[in-house]
Amino acid sequence: MAKLFGVEYTKDQLLRHVGSMDQVGGARKVLLDEGNEKGSEAILFRTGSGLSFTALAGRALDISSAEYCGQSLCWRAPVGDTAAAFYEPDGLGWLRSFFGGLLCTCGMSYAGAPHVDPNTGEGAPIYHTDEAGRLQWSPTGSIGLHGRVSNIPARHLSVSEWWEGDDYWMSVYGEMREAVLFGTNLLLRRTVKAKLGESKIWVHDEVQNQSFAPQEHMFLYHCNFGFPVIAAGAEYLINARESKPRDEVAALYFDTWAQFPAPIPGVEEWVYYHDLACDADNNVWVAMANRNFAGGYGLGAYLKFNKEQMPYFMQWKMPGEGTYVTGLEPANCLVEGRVKDRNEGRLVVLEPGESRSYDLEIGVLAGNAEIDDIAARIAALS
Repeated sequence: MAKLFGVEYTKDQLLRHVGSMDQVGGARKVLLDEGNEKGSEAILFRTGSGLSFTALAGRALDISSAEYCGQSLCWRAPVGDTAAAFYEPDGLGWLRSFFGGLLCTCGMSYAGAPHVDPNTGEGAPIYHTDEAGRLQWSPTGSIGLHGRVSNIPARHLSVSEWWEGDDYWMSVYGEMREAVLFGTNLLLRRTVKAKLGESKIWVHDEVQNQSFAPQEHMFLYHCNFGFPVIAAGAEYLINARESKPRDEVAALYFDTWAQFPAPIPGVEEWVYYHDLACDADNNVWVAMANRNFAGGYGLGAYLKFNKEQMPYFMQWKMPGEGTYVTGLEPANCLVEGRVKDRNEGRLVVLEPGESRSYDLEIGVLAGNAEIDDIAARIAALS
């Protein structure tokens, strides 16, 4: 049943109170029509619980904004909901269209830091000389930051609302293809859904290699929380078997990785790797909690995912002025480049026709009682 305004309603009871279901929630497709977002399709979700969010069909159905009872859950970059046509693939050009958002997907054939891949020639000029001195042609010309998938518009878009017993669901489905002649042909089938009366988002992804050759595959969920979920004194709820800094800069602040500070002028980003504890089914929960929000009422958000699907987890900590954000990032890879993942034996390779599935749940923690509940669940993981 849907719990709305503190009362649980069956399907029949609720329909007797409304003329249309969009009176209390639903999913609606719109067209963005201003500035560098112009021409992008988006789906606006309202769950009736206070949660509303936007999935950008023009950007892989990533979740660019999300609010709970008027409070933003995510950090929003100054570039806004930039249309895919403005994507710059080379080097750090990805940052010119990175909207932040509650979910920005990285991959599919590569993710992480920009670099040259001598196996494929990506990151080198279109025409280049390989290690043996032979002239080669690179079909993509670039292996830039975090890959292409977030800048691929969805096709076969389908927005649905339906009753399932006394539960009312809303969803959007779309397909994103990363492909190049003589090379990559990866298809992402994505469903984003929510349920009336609940403050949760479910994302289901299936990535399939539709080429006739093995394909290296990297995939990462870049979930970006911002003010007021993060503020001075906010804390990370992470149960890690082992934690380590990515580099020397992060190592300087390793002792305080679990706390978030007030904005710091001129700070560099800090990234930490965590080997997460999980339950008997390999499920993992991590959370961000601001217990001081609204005079001590509390506000937070959590992620749930499966460690078998995504065995690696990155914590991006960026307490800068304006760039005041943290990323909780489950992945099937690390973020130091495809070459390093390949050389260290963790790079996923999909055989022709092979698929991998990924599931992510994002939920609101409305108050310190809910924060305490998730904290206890996380502490019990092993």
